[in-house]
Amino acid sequence: MIKKMALTQKSANKIFGGWQKVFSHKSAELKCAMNFGVFLPAQSETEKCPVIYWLSGLTCTEQNFVTKAGAQRYAAEKGVILVAPDTSPRECNIEGEDESWDFGTGAGFYVDATEEKWKENYRMYSYVTKELPQLISENFPANGKQSIMGHSMGGHGALICALKNPGMYTSVSAFSPICNPTQCPWGQKAFTGYLGSDRATWQGYDATELVKSYSGPALDILIDQGSEDGFLKDGQLLPDNLVAACAKASMAVDYRLQPGYDHSYYFIATFVGDHIAKHAEALK
Repeated sequence: MIKKMALTQKSANKIFGGWQKVFSHKSAELKCAMNFGVFLPAQSETEKCPVIYWLSGLTCTEQNFVTKAGAQRYAAEKGVILVAPDTSPRECNIEGEDESWDFGTGAGFYVDATEEKWKENYRMYSYVTKELPQLISENFPANGKQSIMGHSMGGHGALICALKNPGMYTSVSAFSPICNPTQCPWGQKAFTGYLGSDRATWQGYDATELVKSYSGPALDILIDQGSEDGFLKDGQLLPDNLVAACAKASMAVDYRLQPGYDHSYYFIATFVGDHIAKHAEALK
């Protein structure tokens, strides 16, 4: 039963026998109103289901995944709930939050900011790993098992959430993730702004660095990367660094370079079924 005081339903659309809904709520972590999408398969009407979280990339809202990925078809078949939050706080009236597309609004980078200007609102890491799962648990028929996946900045987010919280997620996957943000322009800009100049702090939000010290339950990582992704060619994603770190740490990673595909949702829609199938199998 939805707690009407906690959540406001903004939309509901029947799809593949289930419901794609969008809710808003006042976030305690982010000190602003936040939206998130929830796909509820038909199975959730009679039983509790596992949850797969999706984290989107730069400039996105919850709507990009909801409307473009085509993931509901596969989630309906497997009986899994899909949860897709927004990518940052919004309308916090912080000076400079809307000045660039790769920092501030739409670019929360799934970190908890420590810099004075940003630290009250920009706490996407805690929002995704603490507040949102609690909301889902309290308001939806979730069975307590969860996995996580994402794209680009959200792929980075999915990887660090899994690596920083051993055992919290049954499995993790990513499309075109920012694998080594301490070594790429996007990450260096975001981390300087949110976390300050201490690069040791940055490493706590870098999947390539986190793999080196990971000591939790075995994680089997799936990564799909398009060969014609301009951001791969520009050195923003650096998947080879993560693959090398995984090899050194004896961590399983299935890295699939997909010929001809780019960074877009056309790419995601092509392979999202594989990712949901992988997670559904792990969540059984």
